[in-house]
Amino acid sequence: MTAYTSYNDAGLLELLRAGDKEAFTELYNRYWKVLFHVAANKIGNLAEAEEMVQDLFLDIWKRREGIEITSTFRTYLAVALKYRVFNLLARRNKRLRYESYARTKLRIADDSTEQWLGFHELDKRIARLVADLPDKCRLVYQLKKEKGYSQKDIALQLQISEKAVEAHITRALKLLRTGIRTFFSLF
Repeated sequence: MTAYTSYNDAGLLELLRAGDKEAFTELYNRYWKVLFHVAANKIGNLAEAEEMVQDLFLDIWKRREGIEITSTFRTYLAVALKYRVFNLLARRNKRLRYESYARTKLRIADDSTEQWLGFHELDKRIARLVADLPDKCRLVYQLKKEKGYSQKDIALQLQISEKAVEAHITRALKLLRTGIRTFFSLF
């Protein structure tokens, strides 16, 4: 029996490409725990994190013969996990937006026509107010409120400081509140 713990990742990858199950097991044992903790921290669900890591390793096993890794195996795993987390969070966000939309539409269906028209007018007014925000302010607001990005993610994506993101959000909310107050003062 070979002492797989003495192999480096590159050596284990060569054995993995040849179909060596014990090399695969060694790679799994080296990295599953750290990947699990990262996934659990990002998605907030232990069962989903465990399933995500297992699926990642299952895909590696299925693609073992043709797997091409240009950096380290650790980096490959980190990037693969990052994309899986991103995709899961995007699916969650989409589902939540759909559920919120459906609840709103169902609730509106139960309200009177007058209430629905008032809501529709307010919704249009808010959309106009958002469209009238300064460009950067509008972009930050939409990333935060409509897409659910964190301030840190927005700062990284737009290459601005988190304080600037906070300032844009504060300004957007102030302008929106003022516009909404004006709308309600008409009634």
